[in-house]
Amino acid sequence: MRVDNPTVSFEFFPPKTAEGEVKLFEAIHTLDVVKPDFVSVTYGAGGSTRERTIKVACDIFAKTGYRTIAHLTCVGATRAEVRAILEQYEQAGITDILALRGDPAEGPTAPWITTPDGFTHADELVQMAHSFGSFEIGVAAFPNMHPSATSFEQGVDVLMRKEELGATFAVTQFVFQPEAYVRLTTELARRGSTLTIYPGIMPVTSFRQFTRMLDFANGEIPDAVMAEFQRHQHDPASMREIGINIATRVSEEVLDAGAEGLHFYTLNTASSTLEVIKRLGVRASTIL
Repeated sequence: MRVDNPTVSFEFFPPKTAEGEVKLFEAIHTLDVVKPDFVSVTYGAGGSTRERTIKVACDIFAKTGYRTIAHLTCVGATRAEVRAILEQYEQAGITDILALRGDPAEGPTAPWITTPDGFTHADELVQMAHSFGSFEIGVAAFPNMHPSATSFEQGVDVLMRKEELGATFAVTQFVFQPEAYVRLTTELARRGSTLTIYPGIMPVTSFRQFTRMLDFANGEIPDAVMAEFQRHQHDPASMREIGINIATRVSEEVLDAGAEGLHFYTLNTASSTLEVIKRLGVRASTIL
């Protein structure tokens, strides 16, 4: 059953250049018509964007007043450094953290090497953030299976452990199989979890985007969807329309299954995300 007034939220990444930052805030301005419930700012592989993440998250919060969720990972940082980052966010008025293990600089499939006096697992990061008493903490969820888990059930065990340590919500990897999202939320509810699970929605608008996603897909992309994108890879207009259609369909299905909101991976652009939201009609009163 659908919830009334599902939330709508956006993910952005820290730009590498001043020009990129201008484009980011142009996208934020365009998407402001949606009146997002929150936004999040990513943290690059290997901790590569740590300082930019802090700056961009604080800038977005200061300029827009949006509830801003800062991603924070275990990669390349000691416990003392993580605590200092949390203190910096707390002082800036940012009270929402997405606590992630993160990917090594070499990529998501590279072996994990714990930083000396650092964290090995995201649940340790959740525990530290929770100890502050001022943060609402989110974590990652994987509808099919956590890439490090040996089974779906073990992945759910990990989520439950993070909830016990203080997490209150989770954002999923991009969803292309609504039935996998439903399976995850059903199992969590069966175990008594009260985590809010926001499905990640990514309107794929180019074949380049699609190929980059494959490294992170972990079985999430159905063969039929892969074939559709591959068939139209040299037709940009068709790629965009297919991506928007798929994102709209997936959004409809997870909302029908009771999702409390949608979290859009924007890639710092507005048009395709805004088109999906218009087609869904979830913010019809704010979008003219």
